[in-house]
Amino acid sequence: MAKSIQAIRGMNDILPEQTPVWQMAEQAIRAAVASFGYSEIRMPIVESTDLFKRSIGEVTDIVEKEMYTFDDRNGDSLTLRPEGTASCVRAGNQHGLLYNQEQRLWYSGPMFRHERPQKGRYRQFTQFGVEVYGIADAEADAEVLLLSHSLWQKLGMSDHVRLELNTLGDSSERAAYRDQLIAFLEQHLDVLDEDAKRRMYSNPLRVLDTKNPAIQAILVDAPQLSQCLGEESKQHFAKLCQLLDLAGIKYQINERLVRGLDYYNRTVFEWITDSLGAQGTVLAGGRYDGLVEQLGGKSTPAVGFAMGIERIVLMLQALELTQDVKSTVDVYVAAMGDDAQLQSFTIAQQLRLAHPQLRIMKHCGNGNFKKQMKKADRSGAQIVLILGQDEIEQQQVSVKYLREDKPQVTVSYPELSQLLTTL
Repeated sequence: MAKSIQAIRGMNDILPEQTPVWQMAEQAIRAAVASFGYSEIRMPIVESTDLFKRSIGEVTDIVEKEMYTFDDRNGDSLTLRPEGTASCVRAGNQHGLLYNQEQRLWYSGPMFRHERPQKGRYRQFTQFGVEVYGIADAEADAEVLLLSHSLWQKLGMSDHVRLELNTLGDSSERAAYRDQLIAFLEQHLDVLDEDAKRRMYSNPLRVLDTKNPAIQAILVDAPQLSQCLGEESKQHFAKLCQLLDLAGIKYQINERLVRGLDYYNRTVFEWITDSLGAQGTVLAGGRYDGLVEQLGGKSTPAVGFAMGIERIVLMLQALELTQDVKSTVDVYVAAMGDDAQLQSFTIAQQLRLAHPQLRIMKHCGNGNFKKQMKKADRSGAQIVLILGQDEIEQQQVSVKYLREDKPQVTVSYPELSQLLTTL
């Protein structure tokens, strides 16, 4: 016997019994972006490696450790996309969508990072993202946060997430803070781990994001970025907070929140939950006004966010919010006898055409009645339609309720059509 081939570690199948929860999450996403008037964009899974080196930053875990990178037959270095924003900017630049224009876009699809698989963190994961281009005002920052809040409402999660905010200022303000932070860290070299020492000069703000308790303890006395902000950055952040207050969205300001990607400036944010253990961040983003120009376009302000749908699915399950997820079948059609088998095939198709909102499954092939009823029950159907020789001769159908305590009834074809409208 040939050896069985398994899925690649960290790249998981989503089985039929799991997909209804995914569809629930995806429907909520589509409803949220539609209510704000956003348009979908779809980008390739494979991009030039330079795209991610230039956007994410070479001194990041993603570029240094996690990207799936390979040379194609022409010798070009290609990478399976690890995130969506860089691809979205590349597409906008390439097709002339960004300069001197406003765009409100969203995308969803697989991303790839070679990291240690664990619950809620996989090597192939599905990311949903929102990108707004051409609006420098803090109102755009507030809008994407309102959109994300709308998503939590649609999923029933509003009471299980909290919003953390920070501002990173502009590049000159971060440069001034960078010098202060490096000087502080140099006084604590004995506490810094190897990762912090490596980043201290190349990307010192990432040290603020450390999970090392000893380093977290010394950072209590570290200089704060807010002390280096100019008036314009302060006003931008103050307006964002004012708009969130007006909208009734609660938030916490976290001055250590820096995010893991180099392209962010000014606003950064995370939605955090306590429902998933260590994997607390379920949605994150911020402003990246310099990224379009950095990737070859003309200067264009931008703000957005991304989230992994796997973690949303885990939250839905952990919070037991999946009770309303519908099965894949509404009506199961069973038949007894050869004539009934042929007739039921035609009737099932007529019902699909007359009731396109219903999911109708027809039993295929012969089988005794008891086995057909078991299959009908396993399908999750609300009712099973039963056709035998008597029903065919009288142009009727027997209806058996599988999820309600109702007696079995026999109805005419017109009565059946009316009955199906109530499902």
